[in-house]
Amino acid sequence: MLKAIILIGGPMKGTRFRPLSLELPKPLFPVAGFPIIYHHIESCCKLSDLREIILIGFYQPNEALNKFISESQQIFQIQIRYLQEYNALGTAGGLYHFRDQILTGGPEMFFVMNADVCGDFPLQEMQDFHRKLPSKAMCVMLATEATRQQSLMYGCIVENKDTHEVLHYVEKPETFISTTINCGIYLFTPEIFQPLEVAFKKNLEENYSFDYQVPSKEVIRLEQDVFVPMAASGTLFVYQTSCFWSQIKSAGAAIYTNRHYLAIYRRTHPERLAVNGEGKPKVTGDVFIHPTAQVHPTAVLGPNVTIGKNVVVKEGVRVRESIILEGATLQEHCCILHSIIGWHSIIGFWSRVEGTPNDPNPNKPFAKLEIPSMFSSDGRLNPSITVIGSSVQVPPEVIVLNSIVLPHKDLSGCYKNQIIL
Repeated sequence: MLKAIILIGGPMKGTRFRPLSLELPKPLFPVAGFPIIYHHIESCCKLSDLREIILIGFYQPNEALNKFISESQQIFQIQIRYLQEYNALGTAGGLYHFRDQILTGGPEMFFVMNADVCGDFPLQEMQDFHRKLPSKAMCVMLATEATRQQSLMYGCIVENKDTHEVLHYVEKPETFISTTINCGIYLFTPEIFQPLEVAFKKNLEENYSFDYQVPSKEVIRLEQDVFVPMAASGTLFVYQTSCFWSQIKSAGAAIYTNRHYLAIYRRTHPERLAVNGEGKPKVTGDVFIHPTAQVHPTAVLGPNVTIGKNVVVKEGVRVRESIILEGATLQEHCCILHSIIGWHSIIGFWSRVEGTPNDPNPNKPFAKLEIPSMFSSDGRLNPSITVIGSSVQVPPEVIVLNSIVLPHKDLSGCYKNQIIL
């Protein structure tokens, strides 16, 4: 019997995802037509012996989260529960805190997935790989290849190439260690709670205080506190994948992820992709159109476009490499390029909303998406995709370029390289 745990974090994180995360918890942001963690759940439900999915985080229970869990249980016919941390407990603190809930029913193994990663998750392959390992193996971590320079931004793994045992692990090293990086997807056996307990007690002892006003430190970092001492002990192994994988740390990463999930649909869910036909808009490349959206036949969409629920796309509109969120209206002949249009926003006729893509270097094998800082060293806004927050009115015949617009704004003219507060 298997379980899956998805670590969804909480509201103090995801600041680079604003203003999109102001309206909705980041794990519920729709990419390729579905919330980010919907793709995780869908991958998990392909496992035949999965019995339960547990979400762990410190978001307050809210209507959006409750609705998502209820609808997902009906769609996938599996039990999904949300366990709320009383505080931010780190990547492993929640696992240890809720260990009794996780172990209820006696699972043979359980997956742990970070919510802010995306990809074509090879979960069945990881499970098959684990069954061939020595009996004392407690963890298989999913890994992929990065460039030498970019590896410094991730957890780096040194493995025995013959046995795939992890010999050395360093989280975000200062100097080069390895181009094999941690993907934030793990398969554990219940024995993992032994090193978790050791890390928990060590943190308590190191941070013990007689001052009752100082809270005891119950944060456990899976990478630094658990994986580092487990390396070279014969209990930690790595499964390397060449499938698509990326982090979703920013709005630009959401556009990049949208493109790849739409490409995955070609193989897994071709029925989700729009096709050309009489009375339909012209589609180029991979495009998702929600069944409730109203799209004029003269519109041209694609490649890599997602049109959300109840969106209205009027005559002559052009959309490319963008996500249009629920309830937005694109007036006649407007043009949307490399942008995210927020919930219930209106783009005026003949207006142009455009951003600058931030794609990995195509000339470097294994290059990953980089998240540049919002501002350059001289204080200027770095070019990025354009994000229009929710309920924004963009007037007719204007250009909004490389800008971020916070929710509930009525724009009065053209904007370039600005944050509109």
